[in-house]
Amino acid sequence: MTGILYIVPTPIGNLGDISERVKSVLSDVDFVACEDTRVGGKLLFLLDIKKELVKHHDHNKKQSAAYITDRLLKGENCALISDAGTPAVSDPGEMLVNQCHKAGVTVVPLPGPCAAVCALSASGLPSRRFVFEGFLPDKGKERKERLAALATEERTAIVYCTPHDLAKDVGDLYDALGNRRLTLTRELTKVNEQICFTTLKEAALLIAEGVIPCKGELALVIEGSDGSAANDNAFWADMDVPTHVAHYQALGFSKMDAIKKTAKDRGVAKSVIYNEV
Repeated sequence: MTGILYIVPTPIGNLGDISERVKSVLSDVDFVACEDTRVGGKLLFLLDIKKELVKHHDHNKKQSAAYITDRLLKGENCALISDAGTPAVSDPGEMLVNQCHKAGVTVVPLPGPCAAVCALSASGLPSRRFVFEGFLPDKGKERKERLAALATEERTAIVYCTPHDLAKDVGDLYDALGNRRLTLTRELTKVNEQICFTTLKEAALLIAEGVIPCKGELALVIEGSDGSAANDNAFWADMDVPTHVAHYQALGFSKMDAIKKTAKDRGVAKSVIYNEV
């Protein structure tokens, strides 16, 4: 019999949100895998639980996933936690869970706090269909591609944001998507919780004026495209087709790939763009 990997959500700010089942699992496992042993250690201290902590983060995830999986295969049980919220979602724990499945290790998820779902539930925006984007890429081709994709995304989008990127992210989202409705959440479940029902344009002004501080943990819930308005607000709205294709070629795409992406942006068949260029 192999051990069990428990996926254990932890509070995103309010310790009162931890469940009795989470406390029970953390007490019973042989060791705990966490991003930062200081953060994980503080949580266990507050719960009066003493366990071995094993680091599992972006910089060591390959080696630590192999080490943790090996211990699980020998029959030990492990709780995977993140610094806050549900692990393995936009998180290095994803690799560990994948490796456990491949190795035949039982994976047991526990329900619990998740900043994305918490923000969505308070947004007032359509929630039947939504897409989680995590953090936007810092810069370059990948960032431009992600923003371009969001410009035509019809589902409500959830984007995480760091304090020092807030003004830039909101500004770039406004440039790419136009003036969409936005619910900006900051420090959810904490003492300084702030939920702003606004728009991308208004949010940029509120951030510049300091009404929305660039502090704490932030989640942006953004209205999806209505289809017609997306094209009017998209980065390529004022480009003709050859310029649109040339834009993607300048980013490093081959001509055919640039044609495909242009066709996808404009919602037409690839042949239409091919014939025009």
